[in-house]
Amino acid sequence: MSALSHTFFSLSHDPFTKEVSDTDLWLPPSKQGQVEQLVDTLQARHSALLVGEPGVGKTCVLRALRQHLPTERFRLTYCHNATLGRRDFYRQLCLALGLSPKATAAAVFYSVTGHVQELASARLHPVFLLDEAHLLHSDVLAHLHILLNYEWDSRALLSVVLVGLPELEDRLALSTHKSLLSRLHTRLRIEPVTPEDSADYLRHRLKLAGGDRELFAQDCLALLHEASQGAHRELDRLASLCLREAARRKRKLIDTGLVRVVVARQAHSAG
Repeated sequence: MSALSHTFFSLSHDPFTKEVSDTDLWLPPSKQGQVEQLVDTLQARHSALLVGEPGVGKTCVLRALRQHLPTERFRLTYCHNATLGRRDFYRQLCLALGLSPKATAAAVFYSVTGHVQELASARLHPVFLLDEAHLLHSDVLAHLHILLNYEWDSRALLSVVLVGLPELEDRLALSTHKSLLSRLHTRLRIEPVTPEDSADYLRHRLKLAGGDRELFAQDCLALLHEASQGAHRELDRLASLCLREAARRKRKLIDTGLVRVVVARQAHSAG
């Protein structure tokens, strides 16, 4: 979003940037409920699966989750490079935990498991958040269940939250990965938000940027929701383009006509 848009609408910053603090995140009631389910799961020392289409808010749920887990009881490690092989994956895990990387996959595995046991002794429960997990190599997925298996599977010293696209569910349903799937106690799917959710979201983000009045006409909110297909990442992009176009035309209120122009222009560019 341009500086012209900020000035024209008297906004302090881009209201639809992804650079928003955890405390300012907006979640609809459905996602708030999923955060609560994940908190309950991790407090019980279980593991979870979280899937959804691109842009529907998986990362927002993880960020909200981070705010709900007390740091004196949980140690969260976030991993997003899911395209690594098994050895390099464990090396990355070591680095994230502050451990020295090892030369072999076996050495890395024992280093990580030893560290997990040390955390358990300190009454800190480690949680590994594995984003983009649908991209994990099959050998990594096949090995992950071992991380969740301590003392003949009688103790839960570690929780894993696998996050990815819906195709991750299909991969885990394969016979080679059923052992891992059986250890994912909670399985959640994030659905696209409703038109009402999108309208509330736009108002929330504008308010954070200092907006003290409605900038989007009521009848254009449903149009923006439909064009974004309920994905807030796309809604952010379209809303920013609408503000820019409105500022260029010196129009203080964004209506359906302007939204249709922006959406049609984007569809033409994509084509």
